[in-house]
Amino acid sequence: MTHVGRMWGFSFLLSLSVGWTKAQQTNHTRPVFHCGGDLISDSGFVGSEGFPSFYKPNSKCTWRITVPEGNVVTLSFRIFDLEADSQCRYDYLDVYNGHSNLVQKLGRFCGTFRPGSLISTTNTMMLEMAADAETQGRGFVAYFNGAKPYADDQQFCGGKITKARGEIKTPNWPEKKYPPGTSCSWLITVEPHMVIQVTFDKFVLEADAYCRFDYVAFFNGGAKDDSRLIGKFCGDQAPQPIVTAGNVLLVQFVSDLSVTSDGFLARYTSIPHGSYVPPEPTAELSPPKAVTAAPPPVPTTKYAPTVRPKLVKPARGRGQGATKPTRKRPVPLNPLCAKACRRAGTVKTSFCASDFVLTGNVTSLAPGPRGTLQVGVSIIKAYKAGRLSITQVGEAMSVRLVSQCKKCPLFRRGVNYIIMGQVNDEGRGTLEPGAFTAPYKSPHHRLLTSISNQPC
Repeated sequence: MTHVGRMWGFSFLLSLSVGWTKAQQTNHTRPVFHCGGDLISDSGFVGSEGFPSFYKPNSKCTWRITVPEGNVVTLSFRIFDLEADSQCRYDYLDVYNGHSNLVQKLGRFCGTFRPGSLISTTNTMMLEMAADAETQGRGFVAYFNGAKPYADDQQFCGGKITKARGEIKTPNWPEKKYPPGTSCSWLITVEPHMVIQVTFDKFVLEADAYCRFDYVAFFNGGAKDDSRLIGKFCGDQAPQPIVTAGNVLLVQFVSDLSVTSDGFLARYTSIPHGSYVPPEPTAELSPPKAVTAAPPPVPTTKYAPTVRPKLVKPARGRGQGATKPTRKRPVPLNPLCAKACRRAGTVKTSFCASDFVLTGNVTSLAPGPRGTLQVGVSIIKAYKAGRLSITQVGEAMSVRLVSQCKKCPLFRRGVNYIIMGQVNDEGRGTLEPGAFTAPYKSPHHRLLTSISNQPC
């Protein structure tokens, strides 16, 4: 099902009139969203002030959600449009695992890609949205409802676990696929001075570049304000072993209402702090086809480097010592690298011809095998992602691209760029010598958005 097919129709959202509390009221057929408030209900909708109009600048709004005792809160975003920034420094939405910003933060979100569903470990949740003085969007709309948690560690979907070792698995494992619309939350606590290591025996979840639909997420800590997201995973590639920073781990599995898959089986064990040694990465390892907290392995490329010929300098005069220059012609496996570096096509034609289109800040440049260049990019916004493997570390999204030529296209560390390229079968982003790149400025966002809404 397409991303558009997953989203509720815009006109349908405007006709909803159930579940409104102090933070939301109905005006005939259209809900009116206010800046914050208390939402006490079995289910309902929460949205930014004035949605679908642009939210106000220099504003801060707080919504406190409470569902009936004995339930947990599930939050599913329908529409999301906040100012984009790779670190969500300007406009953002924070979601907390309770009614305070001193408890665990489930995530900070901005931009226009729709976050995945979130679940709390109790019957309360808090949303806090902040906006600066510039560049507003239309805000967000999300649906919340109360769901029954599994109360003890004998259940196979969620619960509080205090054993030194055990396993976690998706519902229906291994007889059939996990059901749609599922939320599971495991809170694992082991002895002090120990950490938790998780390994996967099997892993098959619905794939998505941002893991917005079906995913499993791991958090350091369970309810403290210093807990952080370790990683968020989906797709069919099992994550590398996960090791916590302390003795508490929160695991959350969410599936949306559409595509399902086989699920996963993971085993955890407690080990002494500092005893885990991560395996050395090798070029033979396949990269994860999911959002992960680890960068993909060094990629290979179909191009060989251009070999520079060695010149023998001739001796002066006509004597016996004089020699003719000899030049060994290389086989031009990649002749484009030797030409002037020019991008091919216009911004519109390149947008349509590329597998991915994004804006971002170049954070690293490193030589790769066979004369390639590895380019680390912190994403500002992805206009096309396709099968591109995107990394999430904490709240930031990034990608590792491979440029076939070291100096074409030319990048500088710390500069923002528009980048368009192709994606290979393993989910790696690649840049041919003529790939479209250009320095990025804020006004370009409107141009790229306009092009993305046009047929190619």
